Amino acid sequence: MTAKLHIGNMPPTSTNNAIEGLFRPFGLVSSVVFAKDPLTGLNTGCGTIEMDCDADAQSAINRLNFSQYGGRILCLSATRRMSALRVKADIGLI
Repeated sequence: MTAKLHIGNMPPTSTNNAIEGLFRPFGLVSSVVFAKDPLTGLNTGCGTIEMDCDADAQSAINRLNFSQYGGRILCLSATRRMSALRVKADIGLI
């Protein structure tokens, strides 16, 4: 099952290839998507990384969360799965 990670506080000069290379030692990276400023089109410093395996994603979080990259401290977290949110909505928790 694929796992999505949220990554924050990236340098705005980060590229898909550079971020993919950062995560590649932990497993196969399916995609890297940056949030872009709608006016300038520049990277805002946050984005989503999709990895092929939950265990690989957790390894990446354990190793890279609060690590320094490009002069900044990265912040990583697992994104919440939509199915879990739907279950909570069905039982009235959200």
